[in-house]
Amino acid sequence: MSDLLKIFIKALLVDNVVLVQYLAICPFIGMSADVGKATGMGIATSFVILLATAVTWPIYKFIMIPLELEFLQTLIFILVIAALVQLVEFYLKKSSPALYSGMGIYLSLITTNCAVLGVTIKCIAKNYNYGQSLVYALGSAAGFLMSLLVMAGIRKRLDIAPVPKAFKGTPILFVAAGLLSLAFLGFSGLIK
Repeated sequence: MSDLLKIFIKALLVDNVVLVQYLAICPFIGMSADVGKATGMGIATSFVILLATAVTWPIYKFIMIPLELEFLQTLIFILVIAALVQLVEFYLKKSSPALYSGMGIYLSLITTNCAVLGVTIKCIAKNYNYGQSLVYALGSAAGFLMSLLVMAGIRKRLDIAPVPKAFKGTPILFVAAGLLSLAFLGFSGLIK
């Protein structure tokens, strides 16, 4: 198996940002009630993850390291991500007003979405080159989207399932998310 394919599968399944690393739980629970909203949020966040990695990696390698500013990594990455989210927000407002209004506060929260920041920092920490970083970001973005869609499907099923009264609502969501997370931990031996 090629190295890039291994990196993609590792990011998608083994290091899934939501179900293994437990990042971005807020949009995972908040935006998975409807498949349409989950898809929109997943695509928007995926776009930001990929774009943020494409922008932050060169900034880190070619500006921050030579100037010995690595200690400002988190701050600079958050500023870059915030600017990119604004661009996505402007685009969605113009191209898809219904999706823009449906996402509500969650669209603005992509700025502070720890999955976006986590992926950009993880690419630097793993010492990936630019191509590997983009593949890891693409796999992580696909994993985020997949997690949202799987949870949206589970929630649709839970709406008609005979759930005990004590577990109705949010408790059963966290039980389902925990079981889903355990299932994804089974992928840990897939790629070393």
